[in-house]
Amino acid sequence: MTKKAKKKTVKRLATKPAIAGLYAITPDLADTNELLRKVRLALQGGARVLQYRNKIADAALRFQQATAFRHLTREFDTTFIVNDDAALALRVNADGVHLGGEDGSVATARALLGETKLVGVSCYNRAPLALAVVQQGADYVAFGAFFPSSVKPEAVKAEVSMLREARPEIHAPIVAIGGITQQNGAELVAAGADSLAVISALWDATDIEASAKEFSTLFSRT
Repeated sequence: MTKKAKKKTVKRLATKPAIAGLYAITPDLADTNELLRKVRLALQGGARVLQYRNKIADAALRFQQATAFRHLTREFDTTFIVNDDAALALRVNADGVHLGGEDGSVATARALLGETKLVGVSCYNRAPLALAVVQQGADYVAFGAFFPSSVKPEAVKAEVSMLREARPEIHAPIVAIGGITQQNGAELVAAGADSLAVISALWDATDIEASAKEFSTLFSRT
């Protein structure tokens, strides 16, 4: 990336909601009230980003839940991202969308959402892909799975060494994902992750708020 492109990326990100700290990804729950209860606890514990992801919900439920989370994240001044679905992100006025490998291009999402919204992209273990999508206008990238994941046991394995080597070249926030716990997350933050995306270790905790606080302290130690 040229110096001019780097400056343009930094300037663009400075005007958008932050991707940093604990990045909570919602579990698959049809019970909206229970899901809201759990998410409120995570936000009270310090989650800085919430991604709405519910693979078992139909379109009507997804709209209902995403709308509820838009209101809740505004209450906590938390960045709100919708997984996979740029149209839903636009409909509920989310802060952005996160795209997987089969969820369309950055350009398509940007054309729909406009320049003020965030577009994040899963790059798995491919640093060159991350560099390419940032040049195409992605606002942040995600690498992983770094550790075995019960949510996606078949996920591509990413190495911590790859993250460490890629960090100086990627001038956008990096999210680490995949089997992350309070015990192994510190290694990823030290290697350059700006944000840790967590599902099981957060929502399966006996005390969700306390778990979120523990994850949040990992960033205060750097």
